[in-house]
Amino acid sequence: MRRVFVLSALLASLALGALYVLQTTPPWYERIRYPLRYESIIRGHARNYDLDPALLAAVIYQEAKFKADARASSGAIGLMQLRPETAKGIAVRTGGSAFRIDDLLDPELNVRYGSWYLRHLFQKYGEERLVLAAYNAGQGNVDRWRRSGTEIQFAETRAYVDRVEELKDVYRDAYAAELGL
Repeated sequence: MRRVFVLSALLASLALGALYVLQTTPPWYERIRYPLRYESIIRGHARNYDLDPALLAAVIYQEAKFKADARASSGAIGLMQLRPETAKGIAVRTGGSAFRIDDLLDPELNVRYGSWYLRHLFQKYGEERLVLAAYNAGQGNVDRWRRSGTEIQFAETRAYVDRVEELKDVYRDAYAAELGL
């Protein structure tokens, strides 16, 4: 009988502990659930392109889960899931002359190009939700939605924007020191 009581008390304690962690999401738990890699690259390019480093980390997590060799069926490559034609245009605009598709597998170059692109979108749209929508669905779609006075029309893009904004808060709370916040 005593064993049953001890086992029950132990299980109840574990359940309460798990409930506490799930309800309060302490930073140590968020660090386990949402890893951060390439901190110095993220900090450097966030500073260079005047971006929130937590936003940059959130985009990278959402796009590629920090896997530098990630590839999508759409042809997007690397940490920030850039399409080669987009990256080539960025390389030309930023002084590059010998762009190769394999450059997108280099975390430094991929994050640099992705950061440049996010800054470009901020200059064009000025509003984070529109920037993220354009990053996900393309500028043409966002331009069309703005002209017609409608909100984001794709459910997938709305979910993407909401998720990246949620992840930005997670990365800000869990990694403030590492991101220089």
